[in-house]
Amino acid sequence: MTFAIENGVWPTMVTLYTKKNQIDYQAMKELINWYKLHDVNGLFAICQSSEMFSLSLEEKVDLARFIKKEAKSMQIIASGHTSDELEAQVNEIRKISDTGIDAFVLVSNRLAKQSESDDVFKQNVETILSEIPKVRFGIYECPYPYKRLVSPSLLKWLAETGRFYFLKDTSCDLHQLKLKMQAIEGTSLKIFNANSTTLFESLKYGIHGYSGVMANFHPELYSWLQSNWEEFSEKAKSIQAFLSMTSLYELQNYPKNAKYFLYLNGVANTYITRTNQHLTLTEFHKKEIQNLQMMTDYVKKQLFIN
Repeated sequence: MTFAIENGVWPTMVTLYTKKNQIDYQAMKELINWYKLHDVNGLFAICQSSEMFSLSLEEKVDLARFIKKEAKSMQIIASGHTSDELEAQVNEIRKISDTGIDAFVLVSNRLAKQSESDDVFKQNVETILSEIPKVRFGIYECPYPYKRLVSPSLLKWLAETGRFYFLKDTSCDLHQLKLKMQAIEGTSLKIFNANSTTLFESLKYGIHGYSGVMANFHPELYSWLQSNWEEFSEKAKSIQAFLSMTSLYELQNYPKNAKYFLYLNGVANTYITRTNQHLTLTEFHKKEIQNLQMMTDYVKKQLFIN
């Protein structure tokens, strides 16, 4: 059977910690169940939302294995692609892929330095494909430590290798999304928009789904939009407006605010983070998240979503 990534909503998973700053595997189990109950189609683990740059290789491997086991039949893709040197990258890719995940997601800015050309990018990809011949891959335009967008022509090249199945696009540019969709036509690669504001319009181009931060707050609304944007276009526009407005929470103490949201929902035991530790979640910020919860519940009632 030919492998394909499912269309729909792919949350960028957060990593939940105990009070001792260790991975809280019981809470992670609850998180996986929460995602399932909120209509997601797959999970993107060990990404920037997961604080992958603050996880050891051993933690990445153990966490990927745990998530794949607990998610059972749900598709799991994972990154953890954080090393600078290519040899170390091959090692981490091999170890994380060996956990049984469905695809390993390469980080575009790890494949060439900011000053280097796409030719260097291609050479490094070719080395990885040669060194790790049986693994399926994706691409993630991660904004840290710098954002390296994949051009339509480079994406076409990647798709035509037959080894790439997923792109998390962070361009926030509808014209680029349209060109990228044209570039991958007839291949197995699918594009997932990470930007809430452009999602509705990008669905008209055939974008395969949403993979972004806000799926840690209300993934079921993204799922509804994906499934209903054509049949209920006017209502879908209103939902798009709500999602666009609430996506501003991405800019405020994330991922701590997402963990607080999950804490309010009985999923997380703490909202400890290893990244952005200098940012404080004040009582004002907590009130904002509480209001977001109330508004999400209200919108769901309007859509008859349980």
